[in-house]
Amino acid sequence: MNTITARVKTITKNKNLIIYYINIKKMNSKTPKESTIIMTEIVLPNDTNALGNLRGGKILHWMDIASAIAAGKHSNAVVVTASVDNVSFENPIKLGDVVTITAKVTRVFNTSMETHIEVWAENLPSQTRYKCNEAYYTFVALDSNGKPKKSIPIVPETEAENKMFNSALARRELRLVLAGRLKMHDTKELKKLFEEQAN
Repeated sequence: MNTITARVKTITKNKNLIIYYINIKKMNSKTPKESTIIMTEIVLPNDTNALGNLRGGKILHWMDIASAIAAGKHSNAVVVTASVDNVSFENPIKLGDVVTITAKVTRVFNTSMETHIEVWAENLPSQTRYKCNEAYYTFVALDSNGKPKKSIPIVPETEAENKMFNSALARRELRLVLAGRLKMHDTKELKKLFEEQAN
């Protein structure tokens, strides 16, 4: 739960202004930290391809599970995957390596929420840790009737969380453009981003 400071003004009988500060719990918001989950898996033979590397479909499956748990924790609801951003595989994950997936909610829109997932792997004998990939998944929270429900607002706390929160709108607009649900000339943050890159 977040606490915010609110100002309450009271005027006494002698007309002096007294300002009281009170803490009010924001019952309807959460922080990214509250949704953060860490999932760990070990790569077994049935998880690999012919080269002894973790199959791409398997890591995408694990990422979907991790981010769904984070979104579910945030929304206190059952969630469904709405979209998956471009996923680049930076390094292959080898048989026997330990995979650590960190996921958290970065921004909430009306009924959807964006999660950020980061994947690292570690070779235990050599104590080598390496980054494999990262991505953004979007989820929609459902009510008891299976209908989309309004998500709980999120309040970023750290500089990194604020950066992800602020850039999430451009990512959302890009998703909607690629899905054909929004025209490029109707975007705001995305156009601004392209203009900044051009200068």
